Amino acid sequence: MPAKPTLHGLVHQLKSLTFFVGLPPNTLEELVKTAVYRTYDPGEIIFLEGEQASGLYFLQSGWVKVVKSSPTGREQVLRFMEPGDTFNEVVVFANLANPATAIALETAEIWLLPRESLNHALRQNPDFAQHAITKMAERVLHLVNLVADLSLRPVTGRLARLIGDGAIDGVLSRPRWYTQTELAARLGTVPDVVQRALRQLEQDGLIQVERHQIRILDTAALAAIAT
Repeated sequence: MPAKPTLHGLVHQLKSLTFFVGLPPNTLEELVKTAVYRTYDPGEIIFLEGEQASGLYFLQSGWVKVVKSSPTGREQVLRFMEPGDTFNEVVVFANLANPATAIALETAEIWLLPRESLNHALRQNPDFAQHAITKMAERVLHLVNLVADLSLRPVTGRLARLIGDGAIDGVLSRPRWYTQTELAARLGTVPDVVQRALRQLEQDGLIQVERHQIRILDTAALAAIAT
């Protein structure tokens, strides 16, 4: 098992994040002193929708998904988080309940920055507050685009866009947890529909589906479907 990360290491990591731009080094160090570290097993809930929010989360390692769930248990994935991401930013600005549920997809190391400490840093540093508002606006824009995708674009188009946006050098890597069920939850549909859409894109010569990756064969054609 890896050694627990240090507070000094956390300070160094947070300095590199755009969310913390405008926060003086000494204030950041004071904020980090209040951070709480914990590891989560695959499938473990980090926080539940509707519960009182505790603070801002920083993902040290592993992958996490943030989801909204229907009464029947169907999930809509709002975001997949990777190492270096922050999440649950809404609690920085309002004393609200968690707006969604966060679940570890694999073993995850996570730091919690308490809401009270963040509020103190915001009050003391107007530049940091302004930048935090900007980052929050970007999160809202992400959700607006997600709603537009779900409402206006067919599944094949949403899938083509997801592959194109997530690919690096023409390849979308798929960790073990990135099953068709998870892919379907991200696209707002069910696994059977995703499987048919993948098969259609592959038959049309746009992609090649492999066990742990999806390779783009025709970037222009895939982009045209995603538009």
